[in-house]
Amino acid sequence: MTKGRVTLVACALLLMLLTVSFSGCLEQTPVNERPVVKIDYPNDGVTVSGIVIFSGTAFDPDGNDSLLTVEVKVDDGKWLEAYGDGNWSFELDTSLYSDGKHEFYTRAFDNVSYSENVELTFFVDNSDKFEDVHRWAVFVATANRLDVKVKLGNGGLVLAEEMASYFINNFSYPANHITILFDDGWVRANNGEGERVVTLQERPERLTGVSYGAATLDTVKSILNSVVETANQYDDSEVFIWLFNHGVGDPENKLTGGKVLEHSEILVWDGVLSDYQLGDILNPLQAKLCLIVDACYSGGFANRVVFNLPTLLNSGLPEKGRIVITGASKFTTGYASTVTGPLFTQLWFNGIKTGQADGFRKGVFEKGRATHLRFFKDGKVSVEEAFYFARYMLTTKEFKDYRSMQPQMNDRYPGNPPVGNRGEMFLGT
Repeated sequence: MTKGRVTLVACALLLMLLTVSFSGCLEQTPVNERPVVKIDYPNDGVTVSGIVIFSGTAFDPDGNDSLLTVEVKVDDGKWLEAYGDGNWSFELDTSLYSDGKHEFYTRAFDNVSYSENVELTFFVDNSDKFEDVHRWAVFVATANRLDVKVKLGNGGLVLAEEMASYFINNFSYPANHITILFDDGWVRANNGEGERVVTLQERPERLTGVSYGAATLDTVKSILNSVVETANQYDDSEVFIWLFNHGVGDPENKLTGGKVLEHSEILVWDGVLSDYQLGDILNPLQAKLCLIVDACYSGGFANRVVFNLPTLLNSGLPEKGRIVITGASKFTTGYASTVTGPLFTQLWFNGIKTGQADGFRKGVFEKGRATHLRFFKDGKVSVEEAFYFARYMLTTKEFKDYRSMQPQMNDRYPGNPPVGNRGEMFLGT
């Protein structure tokens, strides 16, 4: 019995030694830590209207860059993928939701586990305190697309906000009737050259009451469709639309930009918007309209080639009761400052806000000319006067390097030429 016990004890000790010896070779499966997500904007309990951009941050505590997506949902809706991961955002059109209380949820996924859901309560209030004022403005600027080498900086956003502020204070446009769409909804460092820093709505300098969003093709179409639908409900509606970005053309073709038998096109954040596509969107609009497209090779939006000559291709935009203006002809390039925005719009807007454009007329070849006759000066500046002022400024010594732009205008306000358009369009009236 003693010998047997010794044998059993020896075997047990040997097994323990073997277990200890080989245990260091066994691989242990690492425990995955769930990712973490936060909502930085807006604050819990906020009341919102128009477009609201939810934004936040997410990270993977494992530190192995395995964070894949951030997802969001509203109320009991479907989970949708947010824009970005580490710094994420999600644009919500609150007009699609009923007024009142709603819940916003977000979560992150690292290919193994979801984070805990993070929740925010918000209240929608799209009641219109200015429903008796029938004026709407939409400003669209795309300047810093990641796939375009030449960035146009944040000047387009600066100019859009300057014009919007002026329209609010001088033309009685309600702030909640104005929408500004810029890039992907974010402002980037180094004047557009760097990384995303802050969403448009989080900036302290944002215009109170104005709706901000990304200049994506879907958002542009959605906002314009909404404006068309609303403006058509009233007989005295006024709509102002401004678009700015690179135009599509061939800079190596100095004579025509390769646009002889092609429609004019302008880039938006995630695509291209052609003149006839914009024409289709605005075709149902029955309101007074001033449309400015400030981009290279943009003349086709006004059905103009160069020297005010008509195009072979019809955009469908110029119609009775409208003025369509482009910052360049269909065959020429435009110019812009990365700090203050596109040159033509700067000149046009400066003529309005300073009053210097009062009394300006077509002149020879529609280059614009000042007048010394008091008869033509009424203390106000029309859309047309501001256009001829900008054309005139491009002939001066100060702007001689930009004379080739040749901005175009198709004036069909209040009716079709040559007789119907003898009136002038004054914004805010």
